[in-house]
Amino acid sequence: MLARMRTLVVVPTYNEASGIETALRRIRDVLPDGEILVVDDNSPDGTAELVEAARAIDPGVSLLRRPAKNGLGSAYLAGFAEGLERGFDILVEMDADLSHDPLALPALVSAATHGADVAIGSRYVAGGSTPDWTWRRAFLSRWGNRYAALALGLAVNDSTSGYRAYRADALRRLDLGHVRAYGYGFQVEMTYRLINQGGRVVEIPVAFVDRRAGESKMSLPIVLEAFVLVTGWGVRDVVTGARRRRAAAAHRRRTLP
Repeated sequence: MLARMRTLVVVPTYNEASGIETALRRIRDVLPDGEILVVDDNSPDGTAELVEAARAIDPGVSLLRRPAKNGLGSAYLAGFAEGLERGFDILVEMDADLSHDPLALPALVSAATHGADVAIGSRYVAGGSTPDWTWRRAFLSRWGNRYAALALGLAVNDSTSGYRAYRADALRRLDLGHVRAYGYGFQVEMTYRLINQGGRVVEIPVAFVDRRAGESKMSLPIVLEAFVLVTGWGVRDVVTGARRRRAAAAHRRRTLP
């Protein structure tokens, strides 16, 4: 029998007052034994104060206040650092805007408990979907994932997904201090680094609805950051032979008896 693994859900926030209380309640409903860490980037709309009020009722909720908005990736790295320091075994990342359905949390945590280094909530495997998305958002997401897979040789359908559960020991193996992306490219970089370390990736089908509260953080600079970084890593891997070595290692793992 597997020992129960301590789980921390890391939720970055900036101006999420309209939905954070609902998000915390729904996470708690499906993960009664887990804990939640909200990483707030000095939201002017009172998000942190709402989390403080929730913490007074639920001791499993904690708050990490940061002095200013400094990027999604930076917020997750700060949350991971605190979670690792506090001895959690599984660290989940998810948005506060209610686009990530908390009902998928048990499946993600279970996959990590049973050996996945990262379990990704995937829109682009059988059973996954993006209901109610605009054609523009759907096009950017699908194109971005296909480009990342092609440029980096990733056998992952949804490397840009921000809904995922990591094993703590997998995070410790990564050189998190040198992660470069701070926008949505952060998800691709983490996937890329983990696969380069020989990590096991499992994709769990999820439905990503359009955000139910707050405003989208997507912007042209965020998209361009991801494109430039992925292109640079892909060119470097071809020049150094890293892509060829990674493919050979993956083939050996698949053919082991």
